[in-house]
Amino acid sequence: MPLTVGIIGLPNVGKSTLYNALTQADALTANYPFTTIEPNVGNVIIPDERLTHLSALLKPEKVTPTAIEFSDIAGLVKGAHKGEGLGNQFLAHIRSVDAILHVVRCFDDDQVTHVDGNIDALRDIEVIEIELMLADLEIIEKRIPKIEKKAILNVDLQLTKEFELLKFLADGLKSSIPIRKHTLTDFELETIKPYGFLTLKPIIYVCNIGESDLHDTISHPEVSRIIEHGRNNGIKVFTICADLESLMGTLDEEERHLYLETLDLHETGVSEMLKAVYDLLDLETFFTSENNKLRAWTFKKGYTAKQCAGIIHSDFERGFIRAEVIKVDELIKIGNLGEAKNLGKIRSEGKSYLVQDGDVIVFRFNV
Repeated sequence: MPLTVGIIGLPNVGKSTLYNALTQADALTANYPFTTIEPNVGNVIIPDERLTHLSALLKPEKVTPTAIEFSDIAGLVKGAHKGEGLGNQFLAHIRSVDAILHVVRCFDDDQVTHVDGNIDALRDIEVIEIELMLADLEIIEKRIPKIEKKAILNVDLQLTKEFELLKFLADGLKSSIPIRKHTLTDFELETIKPYGFLTLKPIIYVCNIGESDLHDTISHPEVSRIIEHGRNNGIKVFTICADLESLMGTLDEEERHLYLETLDLHETGVSEMLKAVYDLLDLETFFTSENNKLRAWTFKKGYTAKQCAGIIHSDFERGFIRAEVIKVDELIKIGNLGEAKNLGKIRSEGKSYLVQDGDVIVFRFNV
């Protein structure tokens, strides 16, 4: 299940630095706008202690963790929806992602130019949000004239419903209401899915602060304003020092642990943020262990056993017979799948079983 998270924001706010911290890539970072033109893309492993414990227990030949793709998208500027600063190209890159990390500059550094001259987090957020809303509105306004006549004449019921929905969403955008703030039915969401609306995508605000502010983020004037804005709009806010995280990514595990201790931190901000992204996308993990291969699989919360089988291979879903399931904690306690089966701890579940986070599953199928 390929899932991509786009990292967006104004130029020079630390997007590429955060991308480097996440992926341990070496994307160019520089003190001028549009350092990034084509997006940098990299896979990031989601840390999961359960997989580590299973690996130590089962000693497989191969272990495959879950991962999410991150895309470092070039900085947007005012007028992006009209093509300013290659805006049309950059907005198109955002349409292809599943979720957004909106990086907001909250650090002071005279050596790093701010495109608008000074630090003002809410103003910066507003610039980006307006551009995303205007880009969505432009798509709607191009579509409406193409279906208006048939919709009004009720020639096609589907087109009529689409027309009414688009008019409703356009009115909202004109009133500065992003599409994600509307409560839409499954039918409505399916209707607008092909448009890839930017303001429908789930989002996290990432406050990029300086190292000196790490232990006092709540009283940070810019961070506190973003937290309040996020609370009012139902958007999670995350605080991170991208420079520090990028540095820690270059250290080995022991060095990183010692560095975290000197900073009085328990884990890296990147690890916490990855968990937040996983939660934002409503994702969970199940495990398989067959043919001496241990693997973690990502699935959407609410998926059935048959749907999860399809994540592995379409044949698994097509010929699904049953799923043999045990919770990961119980398997770790018992020691191996064979003993768990002897003890009668493995349940047999049908195709409609709702897979739970942490399930270890053997899928039985026949094609």
